[in-house]
Amino acid sequence: MSQIPTLYALSNSSLLFDASHLEPNNVLSIQKKIWTLAEYCKQSGDFTDLVPAMNSLTLYLKDAQNLNKWQKALLTTWNDIKSTSFKFQHHKINTVYNGEDLAYVAQYNNLTTEDVINIHSKTHYHVLFLGFQPGFAYLHGLDKRLHTPRRSEPRTKVPKGSVAIGADKTAIYPADTPGGWHIIGQTSTQLFDHTLQTPCLINPGDTLEFVPCSLSEDITHD
Repeated sequence: MSQIPTLYALSNSSLLFDASHLEPNNVLSIQKKIWTLAEYCKQSGDFTDLVPAMNSLTLYLKDAQNLNKWQKALLTTWNDIKSTSFKFQHHKINTVYNGEDLAYVAQYNNLTTEDVINIHSKTHYHVLFLGFQPGFAYLHGLDKRLHTPRRSEPRTKVPKGSVAIGADKTAIYPADTPGGWHIIGQTSTQLFDHTLQTPCLINPGDTLEFVPCSLSEDITHD
């Protein structure tokens, strides 16, 4: 298998940088370099948008004449960058662990509900990328003891702020939406606000932890 990222021209002004075939057993290491590469490209001022996904990056150029330049530069930059230079924020999310699927997740994994809460809240998660809906962060690091297949029948409406588990990931629903993940808790933290200059509270590369609290305490975000 090639250890060189693959580069595709999607149009005369957009590129897909694909590193998904590199180190398949260490996706977080590759993802950290993706975040660093995106930040480097952002600082150049040559792009209208940069979209990190799972071990890949889609780049939209302001000027199509720069396409050849970046086709050459991206691979060189990838080899030179250090993922440790990436700057990120850490978020603490107050969470009321009262989700309607909490007991099911516990039963499926031969745990108590208290076990689920303790395991889920004692991990620092990495935000791999945003997708599905604005502000929906796919979080890496869910303990294997909590891995639970998605629901066989998705709900037509998952309430805004639901903290949920789907297979080997955990996430927070930023708005009411259909969804097939198991709801284990709820938070009042506002994840997306289109009126703000930076509409997403959480961004790719950030870290996050869930802080168990009571319903009355779930009023702030640190």
